[in-house]
Amino acid sequence: MWPDNETDRDFLNFDGVADTVAEIVFQAAGRPISIGIAGAWGVGKSSMIRLIHNAIAKRDKKEQPDYVFVEFNAWLYQGYDDARAALLEVIAETLEREAEKRKTGVDKAREFLKRVKWLRVAKLTVGSAISLGMGLPPTGLLGEVFELGKKAAGRTLDATGLAAGEKAVTKITEEAGGWLKAKEDSSPPKEIQALRDTFEETLSEMGVRLVVLIDDLDRCLPETTISTLEAIRLFLFLKNTAFVIAADDAMVKHAVRRHFEGIEDDELVTSYFDKLIQLPIRVPPLGTQEVRAYMMLLFVENSALSATDKEAIRVGVCKQLGQTWRGQRVDRAYMQTLHQNLPADLIARFDVADRLAPIMASASQIAGNPRLVKRFLNALSVRMAIARTHGVGTDEAVLAKLLLFERCGGAKAYGGLMKAVNGDVEGKARFLVGIEDSASKGEEFKLDADWDTPFAREWMTLPPSLGDLDLRGALYVSREHAPLITPEDRLTSEGAGLLAALLTNPTTADQFRPQLAKLPRTDITTIMDRVLDRARREQEWGVPPILEACLTLVGADSSQATRLEAFLRERPASQVKPNIVPRIGDYPWAAGVFNAWEQAGVTTAVKRAIKQKRDNGNLKV
Repeated sequence: MWPDNETDRDFLNFDGVADTVAEIVFQAAGRPISIGIAGAWGVGKSSMIRLIHNAIAKRDKKEQPDYVFVEFNAWLYQGYDDARAALLEVIAETLEREAEKRKTGVDKAREFLKRVKWLRVAKLTVGSAISLGMGLPPTGLLGEVFELGKKAAGRTLDATGLAAGEKAVTKITEEAGGWLKAKEDSSPPKEIQALRDTFEETLSEMGVRLVVLIDDLDRCLPETTISTLEAIRLFLFLKNTAFVIAADDAMVKHAVRRHFEGIEDDELVTSYFDKLIQLPIRVPPLGTQEVRAYMMLLFVENSALSATDKEAIRVGVCKQLGQTWRGQRVDRAYMQTLHQNLPADLIARFDVADRLAPIMASASQIAGNPRLVKRFLNALSVRMAIARTHGVGTDEAVLAKLLLFERCGGAKAYGGLMKAVNGDVEGKARFLVGIEDSASKGEEFKLDADWDTPFAREWMTLPPSLGDLDLRGALYVSREHAPLITPEDRLTSEGAGLLAALLTNPTTADQFRPQLAKLPRTDITTIMDRVLDRARREQEWGVPPILEACLTLVGADSSQATRLEAFLRERPASQVKPNIVPRIGDYPWAAGVFNAWEQAGVTTAVKRAIKQKRDNGNLKV
């Protein structure tokens, strides 16, 4: 398994981009610069930020001047603090710590931090003053004091309330840090300019350049995104600063559009963001070569090789990726040239990567996204572990193709695939044979409505072909697999055989009723458990074949009726179809089911069918 977080080890040859950004920052020579690292969710923006940090820090050890880094994740503050104020305070506190450690610029750094805290308090007091002016109650700490004042005026303030008032006033004074007694000529615009001046003076006295690395901006709600951008704007274009902002630019533009409601002009929205970002850099997309290399390096990372060997292989792979435009490949054969004694199980993993890489790169629902590739491999490894535990022989490429369809193909289409496999005596989805053959040849082919999507058409072309394979083992270890009969089930051999018969061909369930009636009550209960598990996969409740198995079990053991009634009551109203009404309407427990469906808001057609059944006098209301 692989953790789903950023890394400072380059698996995708991103070091070249990181080194380029570091060079740009150095070439700026103290001039202000803002760099945007753009890309969709999961493409590696956070890892790119870490690599850029390392690239600048590495050069910082060899060249002058010195750099101070601030890492800020706006998403972590969302809902807990004002993102704008939080960013200002993180920058100010970082500079104060660095100044004290370097023993230079300490006074200026402390003055800067004090001004930042004044702005935080000023925001509270100005907001409360506006509230009072509009006849609204103030918020925050001043709001507490305001409410306590009203109680005092009405003579309802007790000793506890008085103590609370003193505490609130003291807290306001402490948060103000002495700035509530500002000079008469002070004002927010003047303080903001003073803040900017003090900031530049602090960096100058310390002899450093500040690099602010901002991540996860696109995870934030629009107001948090805008708040952070506004804080960045305070420091943009000031000497000795560099801002590196990682975000999905489409999400940021969405936040800007939400903030400026009523603006339909996309150029204005784009202009706002472009004024903040001087140099946009997009995270490179991954092709088959990069996906294959990424997967192989993930397998190397989880192997028993030494840390030294792992690093040597990583460096070799990244170097080779830089030559893929010349036709060089990263594949199993190349990986074996990087280490003479690779473990046999790791070489087998490389074969898996060779087969899966085209799927990961070409499937539109994954499209080489590193985070999705990693999550897919984690899910695949879990299922392969289940297969090994239960002795189920299944090819990993087959399991991967099915896992891809399960996640991206739609519930109805995946349910249809399972139904075809479970209904075939050899466990084959035979309807795929002709379709996959046509897809591989680039010929036209038709699909049912549930399958006719761009993804399904693309999926048909992916290797291996499944139509002539026994898929029961692969589906068995998947999310919605056939029921596992374990020793804990305590089924008799007769019970196990009848369960298999009911699940294989539920439409003929009634012929097994005499044999079911002879089983112990514990067997019937376990069989009902498994049949209801299968029934939960159904997306439409007209008269699916599994319903016949349920009704047969009720006929064999009347105590199972309450379980079936409860199950049917829970079916979503949108799944219930009119033709189920006459099928179950003669059972005494059906009245309760129909009442529950009507209250849940089933369609008019279903209500009409229920009314007709009642009018015929066959239902007890």
